[in-house]
Amino acid sequence: MTMKRYLIERDIPGVGAMSIVELCGASRASNCAIEKLQPNIQWQHSYVAADRTFCIYLADSEATIRSHSELSGIPAGTITEIPQIIDPLTANN
Repeated sequence: MTMKRYLIERDIPGVGAMSIVELCGASRASNCAIEKLQPNIQWQHSYVAADRTFCIYLADSEATIRSHSELSGIPAGTITEIPQIIDPLTANN
């Protein structure tokens, strides 16, 4: 199975001010949804900002990302496939 990398932008008012306990609850909801969708999805990490999260997932399709959103109850706004990554080490190529 080919996994693709996706950036999911989620609009969640006040997420940046949530306590670690509240964020743990969201994380658990995500993990439960991932268990149901295995092996088609992996959560890599998320960046939490004021009213938005930016989540990096590996998945077989955008449809799997949307299924994860429905199962977890965490809204998925914009979903963007990320075909390439560059970083400071790219300059060494």
